[in-house]
Amino acid sequence: MALSMRFFLGCFNSLLGTIRAYASEVCREEYRALALSVVSTSRGIGLIIGPAIGGFFAQPVEKYPNLFAESSIFGRFPYLLPCLIISVYAVGSLVACKWLPETLHKHAEKANERADLHDISEHSSNDSGQKDNMVELEEKQIHKSNLLKNWPLMSTIIVYCVFSLQEMAYSEIFSLWAVSDKKYGGLSFSSQDVGEVLAISGLGLLLFQLLLYPPVERRLGPLMVTRLSAVISIPLLSCFPYIAMLSGVVLHLVINCAAILRNTLSPQSQRGAANAISITAMSVFKAFGPAGGGALFSWAQERQVASFLPGDQIVFFALNVVQFIGLLLTFKPFLAEPYHRE
Repeated sequence: MALSMRFFLGCFNSLLGTIRAYASEVCREEYRALALSVVSTSRGIGLIIGPAIGGFFAQPVEKYPNLFAESSIFGRFPYLLPCLIISVYAVGSLVACKWLPETLHKHAEKANERADLHDISEHSSNDSGQKDNMVELEEKQIHKSNLLKNWPLMSTIIVYCVFSLQEMAYSEIFSLWAVSDKKYGGLSFSSQDVGEVLAISGLGLLLFQLLLYPPVERRLGPLMVTRLSAVISIPLLSCFPYIAMLSGVVLHLVINCAAILRNTLSPQSQRGAANAISITAMSVFKAFGPAGGGALFSWAQERQVASFLPGDQIVFFALNVVQFIGLLLTFKPFLAEPYHRE
């Protein structure tokens, strides 16, 4: 049942690509960057609220015995309450969509512009130079529409997919590692502790996207920011197995700082013209992330006394290998430079 529900959630999760495309269409050109940054900011807010809901409202009978009786439905289904809260929120979002303006007229306007461009190119046959320019411009538009043959775009999507695979595997492994017992190299955290760490790291991501990322991206460029993030993430992930040796307040302080850094160093949302292709490809890679991460973590538990990278060290080493591959792919000749218009 759990696998089936997770599968259906993924099948009907078309919101990310849709909202990015909608945000770029509903706003004028000068406000599109702001609109897309709001989409990324909303993800940061969700990373705060979502883990908090799961951490504080799961198993309510054990955490709040004065409010929830053992004989109630929440005692029989300990994870019903957070799911119910999320479902009610989703219904509210569905109702709010009624007041969103449609953008189909935008596509009609673009179609008319292309038709006008074609008419102009035909009626300017007396001016051969102008006609050649119009034909060249039209060919560029046709080439732009053929996204699968646009190697700069496709290479960017592939790089982003590799980083998404690593990010999804890390998300799966982190929760398993945090709740596992210390004798197996874990942190012995409760679900509430994990929710608090994820919520705090989500807050850090939100502040980073609002305050630090825009000026850094403007100064260094998105590609250089991605490379620096990958380079910093590798030694950071290598330190995670040794964090389990800490305890008390120091453990909570260090793991929260490390989680915030790891969250902010994940690939930022791309502003691509092919949201559907990028989200689909990214989803395929993300499908392997949880399965591969869970299998890798289970295998690591069986090799606690191995001579080479024992226990959880092999897990974070594998994450670093994927991160390093993604870093290599950000360089030429694989990652092609996009075409820049004069």
